[in-house]
Amino acid sequence: MGFLLRWLMAFFLLVATFNPTPWNYSVWAWNNLATETPLAVFLGLLLCVGYIIFLRATLRSIGGIGMLLVLSIFLALIWVLTDYGLLHLDNQANNTWIGLIALSLVLGIGLSWSHVRRALSGQSDVDDVED
Repeated sequence: MGFLLRWLMAFFLLVATFNPTPWNYSVWAWNNLATETPLAVFLGLLLCVGYIIFLRATLRSIGGIGMLLVLSIFLALIWVLTDYGLLHLDNQANNTWIGLIALSLVLGIGLSWSHVRRALSGQSDVDDVED
């Protein structure tokens, strides 16, 4: 349940920022920046804080190489599904959704990795804390 919640939060953050529908921050801010500047800046800063939290936690748990490895696994899966004819990449909107799912899975795995590692090895990750 924990991974599912973390993944959904990452997916929501990405989809709230951009998706192929008109219901996202990027389209709304572009269309309303002149009339809703304070709200656009406020919401943009909230999204920025969300990205900082997610990216920092992911980088600390699996690192940049780990992020590339997880993303590569999902890209290879997309390649396999396309090669077997189970997935078609001729629709740009579907490709965007696939990209959002892949990126959110990278963030979700990054946020959950410490929990997975603790369950597999019995060891906890501990950050250095200054007294």
